[in-house]
Amino acid sequence: DGYRNTNLYQGGRVANQVSDDYRYQDGNYEGYAPNDGYYRGGDDPAHEEDAQSDVTEGHDEDDEVYEGEYQGIPHPDDIKEKQKKRVPAVADEYRDHADLMAERMEDEEQLAHQYENIIEECGHGRFQWTLFFVLGLALMADGVEVFVVGFVLPSAEKDMCLSSSNKGMLGLIVYLGMMVGAVMLGGLADKLGRKKCLIMSLAINAAFAFLSSFVQGYGFFLFCRLISGLGIGGSLPIVFAYFSEFLSREKRGEHLSWLCMFWMIGGIFASAMAWSIIPHYGWGFSMGTKYHFHSWRVFVLVCSLPCIASLVALKFMPESPRFLLEIGKHDEAWMILKQVHDTNMRAKGEPERVFTVSYIKTPKQVDEFIEIQSSTGTWYQRWLVRIMTTFKQVWDNVLYCLTAQYRMNTLMLAVVWFTMALSYYGLIVWFPDMIRYLQEEAYESRVKIFDEEEVSHFTFNFTLENQIHRNGEYRNDKFIGMKFKEVRFEDSLFEECYFEDVTSSETFFENCTIISTVFYNTDLYKHKFINCRLINNTFLKDKEGCQLDFEEDNDFLIYLVSFLGSLSVLPGNIISALLMDKIGRIKMIGGSMLISAVCCFFLFFGNSESAMIGWQCLFCGASIAAWNALDVITVELYPTDKRATAFGILNGLCKFGAILGNSIFASFVGITKVVPILLASSALVGGGLLALRLPETREQVLM
Repeated sequence: DGYRNTNLYQGGRVANQVSDDYRYQDGNYEGYAPNDGYYRGGDDPAHEEDAQSDVTEGHDEDDEVYEGEYQGIPHPDDIKEKQKKRVPAVADEYRDHADLMAERMEDEEQLAHQYENIIEECGHGRFQWTLFFVLGLALMADGVEVFVVGFVLPSAEKDMCLSSSNKGMLGLIVYLGMMVGAVMLGGLADKLGRKKCLIMSLAINAAFAFLSSFVQGYGFFLFCRLISGLGIGGSLPIVFAYFSEFLSREKRGEHLSWLCMFWMIGGIFASAMAWSIIPHYGWGFSMGTKYHFHSWRVFVLVCSLPCIASLVALKFMPESPRFLLEIGKHDEAWMILKQVHDTNMRAKGEPERVFTVSYIKTPKQVDEFIEIQSSTGTWYQRWLVRIMTTFKQVWDNVLYCLTAQYRMNTLMLAVVWFTMALSYYGLIVWFPDMIRYLQEEAYESRVKIFDEEEVSHFTFNFTLENQIHRNGEYRNDKFIGMKFKEVRFEDSLFEECYFEDVTSSETFFENCTIISTVFYNTDLYKHKFINCRLINNTFLKDKEGCQLDFEEDNDFLIYLVSFLGSLSVLPGNIISALLMDKIGRIKMIGGSMLISAVCCFFLFFGNSESAMIGWQCLFCGASIAAWNALDVITVELYPTDKRATAFGILNGLCKFGAILGNSIFASFVGITKVVPILLASSALVGGGLLALRLPETREQVLM
C-alpha cells in the first residue's frame, strides 16, 4: 500500500480534493502530507482510530475501494499537483490576455483528443443515424429553396404581371437572403448554440415560405422570399458543424458526404412536385376578383414541408456536447454524451455497457458573457446591450478567421468556394436558358407569314399562334372569344372592327392604323400598340391581371431538366462518400473541379436540346464531389468556437458568386457560348489548382 495508482479514479480524486487534503476536527487540521510524500502519523492512537471509524462508517471494505478515496500513502506527484492548486491563483482580470489565450489553446488541444476518444467509445449507431435524417431534412429544405423560384416564375410572372427586371430580381433575391443568413446565423451558432440557431433558422424559413404562398402583391412576395432565403441560408453552415461534432475521425468524411445527398433529394422533390402540381391550374381557389390562389401557390406551400418536418424533429435532439464543453457546461455535455453512448449500445444489444468517462476537460473561459441584472436600466436597454455584446463577439470571431493562424487557409478556401459557385450556379441557370433559346429558335423557324390579306365582315373565334400579318386590311371584322399567341400585325389597317373577350400573349400591333374600333373585355393594352395611329377607338372594361392559358404554356422541359440534373449527382455523391476518407479531401476537390472544367469544353458541341441536357447531367455529376469535399474540409479546418462562423462566411461568399454567375451567364444567352464556357472552365481550373495547396485534414481530430 506504499503508493496509490493515480489513474484509479480521477474523478473521485478531483471532486474530493479538499476532504482528502484536510480533515477538519475540533478546529484543527490533521493529516496534512508534507512535501517529501512520506506519511507521518499522529501521537494519539485513539484519536486516529476514531478518525478512521468516522471515515469508514457505513461502508464495507469493498465500498471503500470502489469510492476511490485515499487507500494508503498518497503519491508524491499527486501531492505536488494539489499544492499547486492551493497556491492562490492570480485573478484572470490581472493576467495578460495572451497568457489566458495560450492556456485556453492548450486546454482545447487536450479536449480535442479526449473528445475524439469519447466519441469513439460512444460508437456510431442509432443516435447518429437519427440525427442524420433530422439534419438531412434541413439540408433538403435548402435544396428545395434554390429551385422554388425558378419553377414558379413562368406562372408567377403572369399571375403578378411581372416585367423582365422584376423576374430577374425575384430570381436573385433568394441568393441575397441566403448570403446574409449564412454569415449572420452561422456566427450566432458559435455563441448561442447549434440547436438553438438551427431552430431559429428553420422557423424563419418555414414561416415566410408559408406566408409567401398566400400574398398577392409582388413587393410583399419578394420580401417573403428574401426573409425565407435568409432563414434557410443560415441552416447550411449550422447543419454541417452540428453533425460533424457527433462523428469520429474515421466516420466524419464519409457520413458528411452522405448527408450532402439530401440536397440532391431536395432538388428531386422540388422538380417532382412542380411537375405534378403547377400544370394543374385548377388546383386553387378565388375569393372575388382580387384574391387568387393558383396551383403554383400550392407548390410553394408543399415545398415548405421538409423545413417544417425538420423543425419539429429537431426539438427532440440535444445540443452539440462539443459546443457545450467549449462554453464550460461540463455536466450538460456529459449527460448528452452518455445519452449518445446508451442509445447506441442499446441498439447494438449491449445495454450493460457502462459509459466510463467521468471527467472531461473544459477550456479556460476567457470570453465570458456577463448577465445584466434586472434592476439595471429598462428592458430595451438590457436587450440592446445583450444584442450589441453578442454582435461584438460574432464580429471578433469573423476577424479571428483572418488572423495569421488561419488567414492563408481562409483566403484560399474563399477563392475555391467563389470559383466553384460562379461556374456551377452560372451554368445551372445558363443550361435551361440555352434550352429555352433553342426552343424559341425552332419555334420562330415555324412562323407563318401572311402578306397583304384583305378580310371583311368575318368573325374570328379561334386561336392564332406564331403568325405575322403584314400590310393587311380588316374591315367590319369581329374578333370574339379568341386567343392570340406570338402574333404580330405590321403596317395593317383595322377599320370598324370589334374585339371582345380576347386574350393575348406576346402579341403586338406595329405601325398599324386603327379606326373606329371597339375593344371590350380584352387585354390589348395601350403598350401593345407600337407606333400605331389610333383614331376614334373605344376601350371598355379591360381585363385585369395577366391572362394566359397555363395548361398550354407551362414549359415541362424546365422541370425535366432540373429533375435530371438533380438525379445525375447521385453517382458523384456515392463515389465521393466512399472515397472521401481514402483519397483525402484535397485530391477530391482538385480532381472534381478539373474534371468539371473538361466537361465545360464539350459544351461547344451542344447544339441541340438533348445534347445540352446530357452535358448538364455530366457536369453536375462531376462537380458534386468537389462540393462535398469543400463542406468537409471547411468543417475540419476551424476550431469549434469558430467553425460555424467560418463556414457561414465562406458559404455567404459562395452565394455572392452565385448571384454574379446568374447575372453574367444569363446575359450571354443567344449572343455567344464562348464567354460562359471559357469563364466557367478557367474558374474551375484556377480554383482546382489552388485547392491542391490546402492542408489535408483527413487524419486530424476536430479542434
